[in-house]
Amino acid sequence: MNDTFKVFITVVEQKGFSKAAESLYMTQPAVSQYIKSLESKMGVQLLDRNYKRIVPTKAGEIVYEHAKQMIGHQETMHHLIHELFNEPKGELSIGASYTFGEYVLPRIIAKMRKEYPSIHPRIHIGNTQDVAKQVANMELDIGIVEGDVDEPSIHAHPFAEDEMKIVASINHPLAKKKHVTLSDIEQAIWITRERGSGTREATERMFHNLSISPIERMEFGSTQIIKESVEAGLGVTFLSLWTIRKEIAMDSLAMIDIPEATLKRSFSILLRQKPMHTKATTIFQQLIQSNTLPQ
Repeated sequence: MNDTFKVFITVVEQKGFSKAAESLYMTQPAVSQYIKSLESKMGVQLLDRNYKRIVPTKAGEIVYEHAKQMIGHQETMHHLIHELFNEPKGELSIGASYTFGEYVLPRIIAKMRKEYPSIHPRIHIGNTQDVAKQVANMELDIGIVEGDVDEPSIHAHPFAEDEMKIVASINHPLAKKKHVTLSDIEQAIWITRERGSGTREATERMFHNLSISPIERMEFGSTQIIKESVEAGLGVTFLSLWTIRKEIAMDSLAMIDIPEATLKRSFSILLRQKPMHTKATTIFQQLIQSNTLPQ
């Protein structure tokens, strides 16, 4: 039955029989037979074939989600049994938000690889909501994010505090001004992250706390692009101190000192609510919690 579920999952994710067959190294008729057999056993149509791309029906969506979880639990079971008698090894799927993933995670991965060379990390960088969803769907073993997470199937464990500040180019008029007012901040051109990002969530919270609503905004999907744009004088932004340490040291970015605008938030480890996790997952969690993070 597991083979049937794997074929069904692949058809849904590849959005077609031909691509699924190619991915599974099977013939298309064989893939079709697996799907027909599954639909027969379930007594309901699972795939809608009336579109240019194959899409799951409502029943198909239910089967897809539960099949993913069943296969994920089976893979975890094999890992746990293997780890009873062997050193931690194998693939570890890690998801991280941009701030943590791009500016903190690399040094933790380096330490893990040095101490546990048989663990092979696979990294996914995305916004907070994207990572949370993939942990919930068992596509990732563990996630590290900032911001609030609303996924009932996962636990969020806060482990570090982050501080965020308004940031501008060292040559920006606000960086040269002795006393920056809220009106100055509101009238500035703002560069923000996309919705779903923990940094965007924090930015909106800061606007709310200051009771301001900047009119001119630009939205970028990468912290690095935002930093480059701010350095070029395109506007101001609101970023974690972890992400701007080098630029502050090099005097290319400056923090705008408005105490009311400073915001503290927590970074959290995301894990699915299940009784046991692989040793690799536990080891990685312990490394995150025991290492001193950059300030």
